[in-house]
Parts: sequence; C-alpha cells; structure tokens
Amino acid sequence: MKRGKKYQEAAKQIERSQLYEVSDAVTLAKKTAVAKFDETIEVHIRTGCDGRHADQQIRGAVVLPHGTGKTVRVLVFAKNAKADEAQAAGADYVGGEELIPKIQNEGWLDFDVVVATPDMMGVVGRLGRVLGPKGLMPNPKAGTVTMDVTKAINDIKAGKIEYRLDKSNIIHVPIGKASFTEEQLTDNFQTLMDAIVKARPAALKGTFLKSVVLAPTMGPGIKVNPAKFG
Repeated sequence: MKRGKKYQEAAKQIERSQLYEVSDAVTLAKKTAVAKFDETIEVHIRTGCDGRHADQQIRGAVVLPHGTGKTVRVLVFAKNAKADEAQAAGADYVGGEELIPKIQNEGWLDFDVVVATPDMMGVVGRLGRVLGPKGLMPNPKAGTVTMDVTKAINDIKAGKIEYRLDKSNIIHVPIGKASFTEEQLTDNFQTLMDAIVKARPAALKGTFLKSVVLAPTMGPGIKVNPAKFG
C-alpha cells in the first residue's frame, strides 16, 4: 500500500520497534497528526483473548474524563413517561415502533448510539440485522439497555465510549482529538486502560495485552509498552 508523503514524513519520527512510554506516545501522536482536519487519536489493543469463547468476550463502556471531541447523536427507543424523560435529557431522536420501517426500509442511520428501555427490546430486536453489524445494538453491558435513560444520555454526551473485541480479538477505540492537550489525551488513555485491565476475562490464561498502539486517523501507529498495564 503506497502511503502519501505526509504519512512517510510522520513515520520517520517513530522508531517502529520501540515501545514508548504513554506520555511520549501521546506527544508523538499529536505531532504526527498532520491532516487538514482535526484527526481522532485512536487506541488499538491486541488481546490474548479468544472471542469465540463466551467466557473470553470483552464488552463494556467507560466515560472518558475529557470526552471524545465528537458530537454524539443519540436515538432512544422508549414510550410514554420514559420517552418524555429522554426528550428532556437531550436525546436527538426518541421513538418506538414507528421508527422500524424508517431504519429498515429507508436506511435511516443518522445516529451514533442507540439506547432502549428494557420493555422496548422486543421492538429493537427486530432491527438486529441492521443495527447488529454496525455495532449499534443496545446492550445492558454497555449501559444502553436501561430504565435510567437520563443517566445513559448524560454519560454518552459526556464522552462515554464502548469497547468490544472485533473478530481478530482487537479493541479499537477513540480517546480524543489531535487538538486535545497532552494531559487530556493521557487522562483519557489512562481511564480507558484501567477499564480494560479490569475487564480481563477470568478464563483467560497467558498474556492479556499483547500490544497497545496509539495512532492518529491518518498517521502511523505508535507502540505503547503494554507491561505498564499488567
């Protein structure tokens, strides 16, 4: 894959074989984010888990202290008083049954997170084929199936992110924007890593964190020393 000139220039600043301390990795990630837009700084964590086993799955959510720098659009499936509560809490869209054809047939997906009250999961379940593959299906572990819609919306708007294993047993999550200060990115990174270390499956034998890489959207990856996180 041919990389652009900017990418190659940025890559020269990074020792590919070196495992960096968190603070140095954050500094480099900011320095190598040279695109014309405010790049997202992402973390890619390769785990020793085997997601094919239910007891080695990892899925959860964490509120980043400084948010992600992204405006998140929230859709809430709720009815009656809970629908009113969701509106009052600042949900971008609130509805029920009537949204199914809009999402299923018209392909409407102008939202980033879906929250549902437990009594609406029968309705939402019918959208599994559309929402599932996009990682939008509400899930109790991520706090998106709940009666406390106000808390769910507030957390999401404040910078709550979900983490889960992909098919290659890697977790990919944003921890902020290149315009964030180094302190903000370091805080967010530390909060994320604490949550992931706590989520280590009891059934896992051997190394949990095989590699931790920090990277701007368009820039090269910077390896962080995973030994620091146990």
